[in-house]
Amino acid sequence: MAKIGINIATGSLQQPEMIVGIDLGTTNSLVAIIHPETKLPTALKEFDGSSIVPSVVHFDAFGNVEVGAAAKPYLETDPTNTIFSAKRLMGKSYNDIQTHQDFFAYKIIDDNNDSLVKVQVGNQFYSPIELSAHILTALKNRAEHILKTPVNKAVITVPAYFNDGQRKATREAGRLAGFDVLRIINEPTAASLAYGIGLQRSGSTRVAVYDLGGGTFDISVLEITDGVFEVLSTHGDTHLGGDDFDQCIVKHWIATAGLPAGFATEHQSALRVLAEQAKCALSQLPVFTGNIDEFQFGISRAEFESLIHPLVIRTLDACQRALIDAGCGIQQIDEVVLVGGSTRVPAVINQVSAFFNRSVRHNLDPDQVVALGAAIQADILAGNNQATLLLDVTPLSLGIETAGGLMDVLIPRNTKIPFKVAREYTTSV
Repeated sequence: MAKIGINIATGSLQQPEMIVGIDLGTTNSLVAIIHPETKLPTALKEFDGSSIVPSVVHFDAFGNVEVGAAAKPYLETDPTNTIFSAKRLMGKSYNDIQTHQDFFAYKIIDDNNDSLVKVQVGNQFYSPIELSAHILTALKNRAEHILKTPVNKAVITVPAYFNDGQRKATREAGRLAGFDVLRIINEPTAASLAYGIGLQRSGSTRVAVYDLGGGTFDISVLEITDGVFEVLSTHGDTHLGGDDFDQCIVKHWIATAGLPAGFATEHQSALRVLAEQAKCALSQLPVFTGNIDEFQFGISRAEFESLIHPLVIRTLDACQRALIDAGCGIQQIDEVVLVGGSTRVPAVINQVSAFFNRSVRHNLDPDQVVALGAAIQADILAGNNQATLLLDVTPLSLGIETAGGLMDVLIPRNTKIPFKVAREYTTSV
């Protein structure tokens, strides 16, 4: 006699345990699954139709925590107790981020330059791991609410250029949120999986995945052959993204708007929020205007594109290095895929198209594509998709420090993983 599980809370038949795919983003995060009926990757949506959870955490005076859309208004009204872009702090020491500290409206502790950063909220101190765990907990609760079943296993994505410390921090955040993190996979690799569904053809296809998110940039070159996804090379910048586009607009306004002394400091968060609105609006409109108190701020699309041009060029320089590492030229790239909300900026689409000398693919929602790919990888790990194999690479060389402070490289960057190496060492003294 077959046994059938029943969900006591709902009275419905108990589904086999689902593994979810999570895009833990700098600006927004979301959860996706393989739909049990259509077998297609699907972002989980609340009743209001939104699939995105803003990566924002607010702490009130009593220690209560709000995450996502509920926390976002506090970016303006209570900026010192509202944490955004926590992903940029993952695995970082104060030394790593002190030159960027003016970007954050909240207090970052610098008691020890070499220890991992902490964020001070009132009298409490939080690590980026704990802050990310709050976001992941909100995603977990959201998934369980929508699916009406416990969700304990996940595949979480990270920028391809995250180092080992940042990957461990992400895995630890997942554990704190109550997840068994089955795999950490690179965001461009996840995106290639999502687009790979539409790339089924005989022979091999070389794909460049250009991933420009809120805080990080990645470029990966992949080869897809009969369902096998192989990352040939990866490059990127963990401190370059849409947040930096916003900062360009803020600096432009501070330099040109004739603001009174202290205005920019007092309204730092409001300026950042208005700049983000301007960036989004300029993807559709030629000019943006907005107000903070009695001051009006305006910017044209041409001015915006001129401001961000150096940043876009930095991404294209990384693309060039990734192509060199992959051992292929621009003419050998068959597809170019755009990922990340910042690729909605027309100047980015145009310059990437010009660099690769071809039209680019951006037909999937750039905010969802990474989570959709993570859901496909989760489905592979669940044993439901045996036609696809994912071979990833380590983005940074791994080695051991030897006498004289030199690094003896054991596993060179862009080595396919999993990989094992053994080498014997003796003491030098």
